Amino acid sequence: MDAQTLVDERGELWLALAPLWLEREPRETDYARMVEVIQRHALSVNELEWVFRLELAPVLARQQMSVAGEWRHFDDHQLMRRLVAHNLRLTGWRRKTWALFSGLTTMMARHRWNELIERVMIARGEDVPS
Repeated sequence: MDAQTLVDERGELWLALAPLWLEREPRETDYARMVEVIQRHALSVNELEWVFRLELAPVLARQQMSVAGEWRHFDDHQLMRRLVAHNLRLTGWRRKTWALFSGLTTMMARHRWNELIERVMIARGEDVPS
């Protein structure tokens, strides 16, 4: 897959989900936008989990831990460049390694992710696990 195909297929979704890693809690409008974008992409909850764990978390967790990171907003262009570069290399052993360590890279945003997935399931009319 080439960079343009990645941007075309995932760019909107990645940028919509990036606020899960900001220093502030997402607002209702942030969650509503995330749900709206997720609905357009028609991915299963399981597929979304892997987008979160493998495609987003390795890049955003590193930026979140950066001393110089800006956590009130993102530079969308720079973020997209990092996400594309990461995902172009996400094959073979790299994919397996990130899957192995995904618990650590998702830890800081997991509670927000769980809230989002619950909202997605409600929007889809699916049963939310207790």
